[in-house]
Amino acid sequence: MNPKDDTFPKLLLRDALRYGVKKIAYREKDLGIWRSKTWQELYENVESLSLGLMELGLKRGDTVGFIGDNRPEYWWGLLAVQALGGKTVGIFQDSLLPEVEYILSNAEAKMAIVEDQEQTDKILEIKDRLPKLERVVVDDWRGLKNYQNPLLIKLTEVQRLGKEKEKSDSDLFPKCISGGSGDDIAVICYTSGTSGVPKGVVLNYRNFLNTAANLEKVVSMDENDKVITYLPLAWNAELVFSVCLYLRNGYTIHFPESVETVQENIREVGPTMMLAPPKIWEKMCSEVRVKMMDSTWLKRKLYEICYKIGQKNIDLQIGKGRQSLWRRVIGSLCYYILFRSLQDRLGLSYMRHAFTGGSALGPDIFRFYQSFGVNIKQMYGATEMSGFICTHSDGDVNFMTVGRAIPTVDLMISDEGEILCKGPGLFLGYYKDPEASCKSIDERNYFHTGDFGYLKEDGHVVVIDRMKDVMKLSDGVNFSPTFIENRLKFSPFIREAIAVGKERPWVGALIQIDYAYVGNWAEKRQIPYTTFRDLAQKKEVYHLIEGEVEFVNKNLPELARIKRFLLLDKELDADDEELTRTQKLRREFVSQKYEGLIQRLYEESGN
Repeated sequence: MNPKDDTFPKLLLRDALRYGVKKIAYREKDLGIWRSKTWQELYENVESLSLGLMELGLKRGDTVGFIGDNRPEYWWGLLAVQALGGKTVGIFQDSLLPEVEYILSNAEAKMAIVEDQEQTDKILEIKDRLPKLERVVVDDWRGLKNYQNPLLIKLTEVQRLGKEKEKSDSDLFPKCISGGSGDDIAVICYTSGTSGVPKGVVLNYRNFLNTAANLEKVVSMDENDKVITYLPLAWNAELVFSVCLYLRNGYTIHFPESVETVQENIREVGPTMMLAPPKIWEKMCSEVRVKMMDSTWLKRKLYEICYKIGQKNIDLQIGKGRQSLWRRVIGSLCYYILFRSLQDRLGLSYMRHAFTGGSALGPDIFRFYQSFGVNIKQMYGATEMSGFICTHSDGDVNFMTVGRAIPTVDLMISDEGEILCKGPGLFLGYYKDPEASCKSIDERNYFHTGDFGYLKEDGHVVVIDRMKDVMKLSDGVNFSPTFIENRLKFSPFIREAIAVGKERPWVGALIQIDYAYVGNWAEKRQIPYTTFRDLAQKKEVYHLIEGEVEFVNKNLPELARIKRFLLLDKELDADDEELTRTQKLRREFVSQKYEGLIQRLYEESGN
């Protein structure tokens, strides 16, 4: 890698010169057809958009906000802004007005690039409170025909302006790119806000590129890889995986038709690498288990036998135990009888590296995938460390850990048990919040992650829970609610779980059923219901979940076992502030909101 290729736009220019029209840069499924674009076409789209934004007045150092799905146009805009020396800020497309207003205002956005009418309406409603916002570039103009607001302009019109400018100075865009530096701010990435107002994490290109280079030392990847990208680029991990690593390695990216068709599109593409949060892996696991429950007796038995053999083999492999010839033979038979078709069904047949990140994936679900040959690995990171701190490597996977620190990351455990780290990916500080920056980085330049954990003798890192979330029972016994919740969510019938018990005599839980799977279960047993609330209040459903809780309790330490639980009568929702936009539980908020329900849980038991 040439040291001079120290920004994303410089890498784009390098790839365009290297591959041109000879290699596919990305494929997008649109109206049922996979449409391919070469590296040259990607470069030309970015160039025209970038020069068009220059015509609109965008200058070096300006900030541009992005709201929309992960689509090619989002990427064009991201690279177009950065080529001019601008800063980019991603906003989740389902963010509510107060969230959008706070981020655009705090980041001092001069322009916004939005996907469609829905996002445009959000901006127009809060425009009077965003005095620094000058233009809004809209990709999908459907529904906006009668909008006469001079603030708005079509993305295609901006590109037309850029093409006209390029005709008068064909060297202008490369000159803009060459003016960039690895020390330039690339992104202001806002945290998920699990503990309050999101903070703007300032990251430069060196942060990203150093993290990517060190990750490549652990995970092999090259230009022949195929990657599915569908997660919002407002999530920092996706930005590293599908933009930074993509530009460094030149592999081919695939954009699914929609979020609803992701699973189908994964089967069509057969990706070799994939990053997904635990929710995606949990959902795929639940689908398999539910289908097996509904299968014939013979198929269920075959699945149970093969799955047990797969689990035993993977336990031996992880424990560095020796597999006998007989066990290897029977493992191969299981692969050809069941595992191969299961991998194909999920679209994971060619998967070399499957990653999960954002929050902890339960060990049961981890073992589920590993048992039938999917090389899934946990990634642990933080936005403030450019996305990644630790990961598993091939042949060194442990269900209870998040792997080892990636090269050049210095990780240690404080006296209080907090995970501290530093390295070249360490952020520059929180935007316009020096006080918060000082609190999170100590005098030794270690970032305080806020996570409670410990280091094993072999260097693997165990993350127990957030420091603020570790709870004590009334007798002083500590327990990790996240650990309990992840075990519960292995059940296909449980979508969310909230373990409670702080300063209480025992552990309890609030459980949200999985509406689709529990609904299917109820229909097969001719149990009538109308709504989520109605279904959750059924006595039969309570007994179903009771059985799942009893099963989980068998594998929990005695003091961490769930004594009583209640079923929530609604689904937890980011719009109700119960979850973050990355689907993490906002524990403190939820505990306050459902305080009456938690109180009832303990009062009815007589404790």
